[in-house]
Order: sequence, then C-alpha cells, then structure tokens
Amino acid sequence: MKKFLADIDVMPLKEILDPQGKAVTGSMKNLGLPEISNVRIGRHITLEVEAENKEVATEKVETACKKLLANLIMENYQYHIQEL
Repeated sequence: MKKFLADIDVMPLKEILDPQGKAVTGSMKNLGLPEISNVRIGRHITLEVEAENKEVATEKVETACKKLLANLIMENYQYHIQEL
C-alpha cells in the first residue's frame, strides 16, 4: 500500500449567496482596500489516503467529497492528490 495526500478545496457555488464573503468584501473597503471585491469563503481540507495506486486513492477522495465533505446542492470541490 502507498500513502497519498489529498488537498481539497470546497467552495460555495457562484449562484449561492456567501454571507461570510460578502461581509469580508465590505470590510475590505473599511481597511482601505476597495480594489478587493467578490470575496468567497470556503474550506480547505487535507487528508491522507492509503491505496494501491493513485487511481484508487482518487476514487476514495471522490467518494469522501461527494458523500461527506461537500454539500453538492450548495458547494463544489476540487482536489489535488500526491504520493507521500
């Protein structure tokens, strides 16, 4: 078995209101940074996977994202997997 590291980013869909992102965007103006706009707040998740190869590790990460880590109605996700 090999070990893989997965870096996963989960973000709200563009069509979904992001209240945290909106609040941070408003705060940027108060900090004198009006050129920063459209902030979106999400989550970054890292996890280790034991698998026979990268393809199997990818399948496991995909399953974890779809079934637990992301709410597919409101969020999308991307990931990068590398062997440790």
